[in-house]
Amino acid sequence: MSALNSERYRQGMATRRAVLGDAHVDRAEAAATEMDRPFQALITEAAWGHVWSRDTLTKRERSIVTIALLAALGQDEEVAMHIRATLNTGASREDIGEALLHVAIYAGVPAANHAIKIAKRTYAEMDAAAEQGERG
Repeated sequence: MSALNSERYRQGMATRRAVLGDAHVDRAEAAATEMDRPFQALITEAAWGHVWSRDTLTKRERSIVTIALLAALGQDEEVAMHIRATLNTGASREDIGEALLHVAIYAGVPAANHAIKIAKRTYAEMDAAAEQGERG
């Protein structure tokens, strides 16, 4: 059975779409090439099908933990992507602010400061998009 036909992959794809949104996943799938298609299958099955699909933590809690870890690791694009995903996970701006305070203490002030800048910029983009949607 190929990874794309496994139950873990199917669950991972459902969870990935629920968290990141169909538009994001569709873009990632459309952009996949021979080189990164196995990687896309891996993250769908392992990260989304195994870790994110567990029921021990809520999606909100996983979102908070994920953003803190990505901020500590300096993964700017991933921080922004997961900030956008908070619309689907239920993690509030206050939750993320608290998580980034922990990043400052446990991973360093520069990492937290940089992640806060990314979060503020990403939230501003989200607010502008929501405002455009209300007008349009």
